[in-house]
Amino acid sequence: MQTIWKGAVSFGLVNVPVKMFLATHDHDIPMRLLHKEYNVPIHYSRTCPKCETEVSWKDIVKGYEYEEGHFVTFDKEELEKLASESSREIKISDFVELADIDPIYYQKTYYLAPEETGKHAYTLLVKALQETSKVGIANVTIRHKSSLAAIRVIDGVLSMSTMSYGEEIRDKNQLPNLPEKQKVEKRELDMAKMLIDQLSTDFDPDQYEDAYRERLLDAIEDKVEGREVKLAPDEEVTSVLDLMDALQASLKDLKSTPSDKAAKKTAKKSNTKRKKTGA
Repeated sequence: MQTIWKGAVSFGLVNVPVKMFLATHDHDIPMRLLHKEYNVPIHYSRTCPKCETEVSWKDIVKGYEYEEGHFVTFDKEELEKLASESSREIKISDFVELADIDPIYYQKTYYLAPEETGKHAYTLLVKALQETSKVGIANVTIRHKSSLAAIRVIDGVLSMSTMSYGEEIRDKNQLPNLPEKQKVEKRELDMAKMLIDQLSTDFDPDQYEDAYRERLLDAIEDKVEGREVKLAPDEEVTSVLDLMDALQASLKDLKSTPSDKAAKKTAKKSNTKRKKTGA
């Protein structure tokens, strides 16, 4: 894995030198834009509309438009100075309960591995977080972007999840058509809770698949082999007028045996493995 950042995690006077690695990777299928007539890739150029010439990266700066058509500019060195030395430190200011953080705040997760000189301090922080069941809250600057961060342990490894600041979360009151004091019948609520109970299980990310990616891989395979692409017919969407009927029908559909579910899960994993091999 490629190191994307080096710095240190600190809390109090304790300093833990670490390297940062992405904990996730993009699983999308890459598609390029082609000229339809010749099936060749389209090229992009950085062109100045004023002089109509291509601009090299060394002549490009970042700018903020403070009013229409007027900019203040910053070069790379200025932005690095603004980031300051704190950009190399993940300074934990508070420790909180994981359950207190709403998932809406999370952005991207990174693994943190210790530098050679920081193994003992790294292990100490991991053990302390595990035994207290706490999450460290810090500010971090990566590539000139500042964000809130949650420092926690995942499977014995220190991790950092970047988070949005409170001011970046949109006010829910901006949403249209939110129900106000809507009454729910007790029988409907009991049925809904029963349905939730029937669908409740332990979270296993491996049992979920990207259905669109699977269909796209099938279509790519068909096109490569010169076969006609087979598209599933659109599912007919029926409007449900009676909520109780919908709840009862949903519970009835869940009466499949555990062996059926296990067979479906095994088939899904086998199919996913086949697609990965084919890709």
